[in-house]
Amino acid sequence: MLYSDEFISSLRNDPIAGTKEVCDMAFKQFDATEGWTKEVYEAYVEAYLLIVELVNSGLLPVTLTKVDIEALGPINEKCGAIHQSLWKVVAQCDQMTEKTRISQLRSRFKSGLGVAFAYEFSQGDLGRVQVLLNELRDQIGNAKNLDPDHRQRLMKRLESLQSEMHKRVSDLDRFWGLIGDAGVVLAKLGNDAKPIVDRIREIADIVWQTQGRAEELPSGAKPPQIGHDKNDTNTSV
Repeated sequence: MLYSDEFISSLRNDPIAGTKEVCDMAFKQFDATEGWTKEVYEAYVEAYLLIVELVNSGLLPVTLTKVDIEALGPINEKCGAIHQSLWKVVAQCDQMTEKTRISQLRSRFKSGLGVAFAYEFSQGDLGRVQVLLNELRDQIGNAKNLDPDHRQRLMKRLESLQSEMHKRVSDLDRFWGLIGDAGVVLAKLGNDAKPIVDRIREIADIVWQTQGRAEELPSGAKPPQIGHDKNDTNTSV
């Protein structure tokens, strides 16, 4: 199988980027061989059927060119039809990615100019979060018990966070997504996850304080907690 169960489950987190990775993995099978081999055919069928299910489930908002695999003739005909269908999916994903990037840039510029609502980090908090993100990259890179695919996805999330980390931001969604990643790492690594979870918890505290100020929450409002002991009465995330 080209795609692991964990990889398939991860597609829910970012179906557009994940779909591009699905297609890229299939295309690499083609690049590694000469012609439409059985291995390429199997990879293409797997990629196509996975995307079919993503579309049918409503996770992937693209128009998929249907391929009747069973009705087509030899392997080269099947592979050619699937190849075209996958490329059209990639093109649509690229368009959506670019649209999102432009929207994020406009939101950032509006926030920076003070003409739109924004969450604003203090300079000290901004610097501390960057330090913590760098430390997380080191910790995750050295986590031997994480499988390579999971490690790569975490590193991509951290890289994305760092590239979009500014004093004023229009939303904090990517930071809260990191909290979900902490829960997965904790479940996989157990006690070995403590250095990673501790840093994510500190980032969560900073983000919560920043959000609390912007939303005018009571000063005593408690942030969501992660990685607490069983005897802790606070809710764990």
